[in-house]
Amino acid sequence: MDSFISVFESKMNKLHTTHSWDFLGLNSLYQYNQRGTEASSDVIVGVIDSVVWPESESFKDKDLGLVPAKFKGQFIIGENFTLSNCNRKIKNGPLESFNLPFFRSAQDTDGHGSHTASTIAGSVVPNASLFGLARGTARGGAPGARLAIYKACWFGQCSDADVLTAMDDGIDHGVDVLSLSLGPDPLQPIYFEDAILIGAFHAFRKRNYRAASNVAPWILTVVASSIDRQFNSNILGNSKVSKEFLLTGLFFESSQVEASYGLIVGSEAAAKGVPAKNGSFCKSNTLDPTLVKGRMVLCMVEVLLRDDRREKAFSVRDASGVGIILVDRVGQDVGFQFAIPGAVIGQAEAEELQSYLATEKHPTAKIAPTRTVLNTEPAPAMTMFPSMGPNVVTPDIIKPDITARGVKILAAWSPLATTSTLGRPVNYNIISGTSMSCSHTAADAAILKSYYPSWSPAAIKSAIMTTATVMDDSRNLIRRHPNGTQASPFDNGSGHINPVAALNSGLVYDFNSDDAINFLCSNGANPAQLKNLTGDLISCKNPPTSSYDFNYPSIGVSNMKCSMSVHQTVTYHGHGPTVYTAVINYSPGVRIAVYPAQLRF
Repeated sequence: MDSFISVFESKMNKLHTTHSWDFLGLNSLYQYNQRGTEASSDVIVGVIDSVVWPESESFKDKDLGLVPAKFKGQFIIGENFTLSNCNRKIKNGPLESFNLPFFRSAQDTDGHGSHTASTIAGSVVPNASLFGLARGTARGGAPGARLAIYKACWFGQCSDADVLTAMDDGIDHGVDVLSLSLGPDPLQPIYFEDAILIGAFHAFRKRNYRAASNVAPWILTVVASSIDRQFNSNILGNSKVSKEFLLTGLFFESSQVEASYGLIVGSEAAAKGVPAKNGSFCKSNTLDPTLVKGRMVLCMVEVLLRDDRREKAFSVRDASGVGIILVDRVGQDVGFQFAIPGAVIGQAEAEELQSYLATEKHPTAKIAPTRTVLNTEPAPAMTMFPSMGPNVVTPDIIKPDITARGVKILAAWSPLATTSTLGRPVNYNIISGTSMSCSHTAADAAILKSYYPSWSPAAIKSAIMTTATVMDDSRNLIRRHPNGTQASPFDNGSGHINPVAALNSGLVYDFNSDDAINFLCSNGANPAQLKNLTGDLISCKNPPTSSYDFNYPSIGVSNMKCSMSVHQTVTYHGHGPTVYTAVINYSPGVRIAVYPAQLRF
C-alpha cells in the first residue's frame, strides 16, 4: 500500500474554551489604513471546530468580493445546512466523524466553533451584547478574511482521526491559516504520537500557518490572558465593589435586585448529617432548605480546576435560596451564567465579606445590576488556564510562544447551544479560555499573511513573537492573576500579541521543514519515526545540531553546565537603512554576550 505511512491510536482532544480588538490597536489600523480593511479578503482561514451557526450576522458576506480562486474546497450540504448557507464569507468543508454524530451537518450545536470563527474573521455587527453586557460592535480581527470550516468536534470532543482528516482537507483546499482551538488532554509526551503535531507538520511543509496550544516548534502555542474590561456590581449594603464576574438568570429581572436578602455561609447551612465543610462547597443535596430559604448563600470552591460552579448555584436554588456569592479565584477569569443571581469574588473581596459577616448580627446581601467597565488596569494579566509552560517534550523550546486575549470574550454563538446559557438561546455569548486567545492570534496571522503573502509560516510566527509586549497597560511587567506575581516566559512566552507592531517586525527568524527535521534529529528521532512523519527516508546528521540552535524567535537552554554558544540567523524585512543594537536584561547567575552587538542593513 503506497499510501500507507503509519498507524497510531486515535485519541480524543478537548475544545479549549468586541472590545478586545480595540485593546489590541486594530481600530487605528483599519481607520487610518484603507488597506487594513481590504487586504485580508484574499486570506482563507481554516477553522477546525464544532463549526458555525451560518445564520449569524457575524458570517454575512456583505461587501465581500468573490472567493479567491486559490480555494479548492467544495461546499458540502448536510442536515440543516444547505446551499442557502453558503456565501462569500464561509465555505463548508467535508464532515469528519469516525464516531456517531448527533446529526450529519456542519451546523454548530455547541457554540464553540461559532465563537472562535467569528473572533478570527467575523463580519462587523453593531450593537452586539449578551443581555446588555459588553455592548458594542462585534467583529473579527480580520473581518475581510474568508472562513473554511471543518467539523471535527462533536459534543466537545475531537478525535485524532477527525482532526487529522480535517487538517488534510484544509491543506488540500489551499487555506492560508489553520486554527485549532483544541488539544490533547493530557499532553502527548512524544511528538510522533501527537496527531495534531503530525498534521501541523504537513501543513508547515505546505506553508500553511497554524495556531493552537501544542508544544511543537512548527506550531504557535498560545495561552490566555485578561482584557481591560470588567463586569462590576455592588453587593451588600456598604456598596463594596465585587469585580470580574458575570451574572445572568433571574438576576436580569428588575424585581430581583431591589430587595436585600439574608446572607448565610454555606458551612452554617449544611443539611442534617452533612459536615459543615461539605456544606461550604454548596454541592448537590448538601444544604438545608429550612436555613437557606429566602437567603443568599456564600459558597466556596473545593477543587479549583474541577468544581462545577453552576452546580453550586443549582444547589442553592434547589434549597430555596435566592442568590449565591462564590469565592473563587479561578472563576473570576471565566464568567459563569448562574441559574440565580450570583457573584464571583476573589480572596480580597472574600476577606471584606467575612469581616462584614463577623460584625453584623443579621447580615443581608443585595446584588445590583452588572455594568460593563472599560479601560481597567492592570491588563493583560495571566490566567490560570491550561497551556502554561514549560515544554515537557523539548525544554530547549520555550513554551508557550505568546499570550493573547482569552478572558470573557464576546463573540457569535449558536442559539442551539443552550447548556451554558441556562436554556436560553442567544446570538452572542461571553466565554473564556485558551480557545479565545488562539482565535485572536490566528486573526493576527491572517492579517500578516494578507500584508506579506510570500512569508513562510515561521516568518509570520517570528513577527508575532518578536513584537510582543511584556508590559501591561499600567506600564508594569505583566503579572499572574490572582496572586499578582511577575509572569515568566513559561507563563506568557514572548509576551502579549501586538498586531500593529507585527506588521513592521523588521528582523525575522525563519526556518523550513528541513530545519524542523534537524530539530527532531537533535531530540533523538530515528529513521523509522521520521519516515512515519514525513513519508520519506531520512538520515540524521552525525552529530545532530543542538536543539537550542534551532532558529527560533526565542532561545532556551535547559541544561547549561558551562559556557556555550547559540547560533541564530535573522532576515531583515524593512524599508531603507537601519541599525539594530542588542540590549540584554541580565538574569542572576548568567552572563550573556551577543556577537555582533550591532546589525546594519
